[in-house]
This record gives sequence, structure tokens and C-alpha cells, in this order.
Amino acid sequence: MSKDTPREDGISPSFFMAHSKAEGSQGSAAGKLQAARSQLMAYAKDLRQMLEQEGQKTQLLKKAHAQMLAYARDLKRSLEAEQLKNGELEQAYADTILRLARASRYKDEETGAHIERLSHYSQSLALAIGWDRPRARCLFAVAPMHDVGKIGVPDAVLGKHGPLTEEEWQSIKQHPLLGASLLDGSTSPLLEMAKEVALTHHERWDGSGYPRGLKGTQIPITGRIVMLGDLYDALRSQRPYKPAFTHEKTCDIILNGNDRTKPTHFDPHLLEVFRETHQDFDGIYSTVAEI
Repeated sequence: MSKDTPREDGISPSFFMAHSKAEGSQGSAAGKLQAARSQLMAYAKDLRQMLEQEGQKTQLLKKAHAQMLAYARDLKRSLEAEQLKNGELEQAYADTILRLARASRYKDEETGAHIERLSHYSQSLALAIGWDRPRARCLFAVAPMHDVGKIGVPDAVLGKHGPLTEEEWQSIKQHPLLGASLLDGSTSPLLEMAKEVALTHHERWDGSGYPRGLKGTQIPITGRIVMLGDLYDALRSQRPYKPAFTHEKTCDIILNGNDRTKPTHFDPHLLEVFRETHQDFDGIYSTVAEI
């Protein structure tokens, strides 16, 4: 029978074929929907697992962050304690320097005011050539130690008012070495700088100084600075062998020279800075009175 030949009930066979195709199409769509639903459920499960894992990671990160903060707090406390300890130690070194400087005063004609002024001259000159304040402050602290080696020089030589014999002069010239020896062996940067100053503050730029005849930049900058300040104050101060000179005469001797002092004795850069800032030296001398 043809697909278009009507059945006994009058319904064309093609109707049933179309209906069957529709049912098949509906079944296919339902299958696709079911498959899509299953896929979405799988995606949702994977997403949930991923979120759970990320949540666990977040908790671990928060825990690690908290631990790092705790470590940072502990480290900060330890650092502060160490800084306090180091500060106390450096203060102890500074106190030692001050007491040694005071002891050296009793062996020499230098006054407490001279030692204090030398600290100010040295700091002022250091700042003028570009040092930062903490470093300049260290030089302020150690400058009084420049002549600590005179503790080891005989009183009869230090207190002699007349001309020194060659032997006595050689004894005087040993005091930088004696001072450096007294300050040797410390791990303190402050005492290391003090040793440097004690050893080199009588060296001259042109090599004519003592005890080692260093020349130019062989001389540490600390020694070059203190040497200039020490000479300025010595010229301004009365001594058994000379009167006190005015600021103007002192500057003329340092900048232009005389029979004993030459401009070549000084670091040329320091000399130019002194030329520009000499009024600061005069102010320091006028402010810090003799005691």
C-alpha cells in the first residue's frame, strides 16, 4: 500500500510518519537538554571544588600573612633592642674618649675650652665640605682625643718653657703613635676614628708633618680637618712662647703663611672652605670661653 493510500480508518499513513518524526525530534531535544544539564552540573561541581580550594588557599595565605606580621614585630623589637644596646655602647665609648681627653689635659697646657672648641671647629668644617650630620657628630666626639698620646710624654718635656732639645722634640713627636696605640684594638667605629685622628693630626699635605711623613690624600680626611682646627685655636690662644693672635692675624698666617706655617701644609680644598667660612671659627672661639 502506498504511503498516501488512506487506511480503513481514513487516516493517511503519512500522518503517522510525520507524528513519529516529531516524537523522535522531541526525544532528541530532550536528550540534548539532559546532556546539557549534566554538563552544567559537572561544571557547577568543578566550580564548587575550585572555590573550596581557593578558599583553603586564602586561609593559608592569611595564616602565612599573620605569621609574617608576627615575625616582623619580633624582628622590629629585636632591632630596636640591638640599636639601644649599640647606642649605649657607643655612648660608653664616647664617655671613655671624653675621660681620656680630660686626662691628657692634665699633662699639657691645653685647656678644656680648647678641646671643646676643637670639636666645634672640626664639626663645622666637616659639615661645610658636605659630610652628613651623624658623621660630623662623630668627628665632634673624637676630636678631643687628638693629643691623648701626650699622656705618655714626660712631664718635664711637656712643661718645658724654653727651647726643646732634639731628643725632647723627638719625644714629643712620638705622641701621635702613643695615642693611636692607646686607642688600638677596638671594634667601635667611634674609637677607630679617634685612633685615626690621634695618629694623623700632625701630618701635613706637603709631607713635612709627623710621625710618618704622609702626603696628600695619604692623610685621612679626619686628620686633615682636625689639624687645621687645632692650629687655628693654637694661634688664637696664648702660650708661654707666644701671645694670643687676633682672628685676622690667624687667618693671614693660615692662608698666606709665615716662618713656621705654610699654606702647603693644608689640604687645598679645606683651605678654600676655611677661607669662605673663617667667620664661623671666630664665632666658635668667641662663644666658647676659657675654663
